[in-house]
Amino acid sequence: MSNQEPVNSFSSRIVVLPEANIDTDQIIPARFLTTTTKAGLGKVAFNDWRYNADGSNKDFILNTIDPTEHRVLVAGNNLGCGSSREHAPWALMDYGFKAVISTEIADIFKSNSLKNGLLPVVVDQPTYDKLLKNPQQRVTVDLESCALTLEDGTVFTFQVEEFARQCLLEGVDAMGWLQKRLPQIEAYEQSHGKAAA
Repeated sequence: MSNQEPVNSFSSRIVVLPEANIDTDQIIPARFLTTTTKAGLGKVAFNDWRYNADGSNKDFILNTIDPTEHRVLVAGNNLGCGSSREHAPWALMDYGFKAVISTEIADIFKSNSLKNGLLPVVVDQPTYDKLLKNPQQRVTVDLESCALTLEDGTVFTFQVEEFARQCLLEGVDAMGWLQKRLPQIEAYEQSHGKAAA
């Protein structure tokens, strides 16, 4: 069973990258895709934005914050466009993010995020503008009620496909969800087999 950290309700400061069309190659450049494990990818998340050619730090926000305090990335429109690499949500999660917020999130990136335990939240423009207006604010994400609460008390209700939501709440992927229900599945198969006989 593939387990991951359950996503339910948490509070965090936000990190704002207001650029539109942040593609997966910017999130994790192609030269880092040789690995099949998630561990360690956080150090190369946004690598070309974070580091100079000699490996020294650039003046970039991810180099100045505490990832344990900033678990929510707020990005510009059309986040995660480009290639379908699963390494992009892996890198963001390994860096420390639990959720990403934008006014539009590319479908494949959104799907890969949901399958790997990263919550993609699509908000309307007024909510997004409030996030940008106070880029140091603390927000609360509640997956049980699908609510995003801003520091000023604004509550935005977002949508998550129900099966993906259940997997996130339980901290499992699709296979893990099935494996947890193996006793019920076996019981159904036995009763169905007996009924057919």
